[in-house]
Amino acid sequence: MRRESNEVRIGNIKIGGKNPIAIQSMTKTGTEDTEKTIEQIKELADYGCEIVRIALPDIASCNVLGKIKEKSEIPIIADVHFNYKIALSAIEQGADKIRLNPGNIRDKEKIREIVRKAKDAGIPIRVGANSGSLPEGESLVDAAMREIKILENEGFYDIVVSLKGADIYETVSSYREMAGLVKYPFHIGITEAGPLFSGSIISSIGCGILLFEGLGDTIRVSLTGSPIDEVRVAKQILQALDLRSFGPRIISCPTCGRCRVNLSSITKQIEEKIFNIKGLSGKKIAIMGCSVNGPGEAKKADYGLVAGEKFLIFKNGEIIKRVSENIVDVFLELFY
Repeated sequence: MRRESNEVRIGNIKIGGKNPIAIQSMTKTGTEDTEKTIEQIKELADYGCEIVRIALPDIASCNVLGKIKEKSEIPIIADVHFNYKIALSAIEQGADKIRLNPGNIRDKEKIREIVRKAKDAGIPIRVGANSGSLPEGESLVDAAMREIKILENEGFYDIVVSLKGADIYETVSSYREMAGLVKYPFHIGITEAGPLFSGSIISSIGCGILLFEGLGDTIRVSLTGSPIDEVRVAKQILQALDLRSFGPRIISCPTCGRCRVNLSSITKQIEEKIFNIKGLSGKKIAIMGCSVNGPGEAKKADYGLVAGEKFLIFKNGEIIKRVSENIVDVFLELFY
């Protein structure tokens, strides 16, 4: 069961409530380089990113936010730390949401000024606590709740909460605790998860636990590398839990000594060709290397390919072709 949470609008995307779990990433260009930043946002959107966060380390970077916003087809979150004036400027520039870190803007009056301006602009604020920037002695939950109280005292409830630790246990326990305290939507992720391989595993475990328990309304996978990989991993996490569907699910044999073909190459070729084919979203495609589990998995899938003396092609549980050459091309003919 998914946790009951308030609905919050970020530009044209709604999160919380019964809305789909939205995918976020963050630009990794220098924000002042508007051309590269706009290009990266477009690329992210093409890969399925639905909300993008942009770092605003100084006023100079903030001054180009309006230009970037004009060219962006997805909502923009202004990522603000230390300097409250950057948040004020970002709101003026048209940001769809402000992210504040309770660990590094501590002056209550400055926070109140941001809140009043965000309220007038009709945009939400994410209270985003991170384990790496916590005031000494405060937990992720304590830091977030301290800031949430400031916002609520100003009559502001258009709030999103994140409690990201680099440690899975700390992160999961923090969200579990917070779920009993507020009904604001949760932005989830494991912060500083690491490079692509290890970071994807850590993120999948941490976010997987939270999502399985219904604790998540929007997700960002934090990897050292391309933000496109962040989006791809997030999509796979959501699809693996049947929370969203972005394309077909490939069930493929890990191969062993019984496999007599280059199944890895065959699978890769098929995966690259079918990923964006309309109509395959949610379908299961089995690509198997021998007759042990192959026919069984192929029969259960919507489409199947099983290696043997001849390749068997299945559709809806039935063998429809036996082929011995141009295997990939013949199989792909099913989808065009």
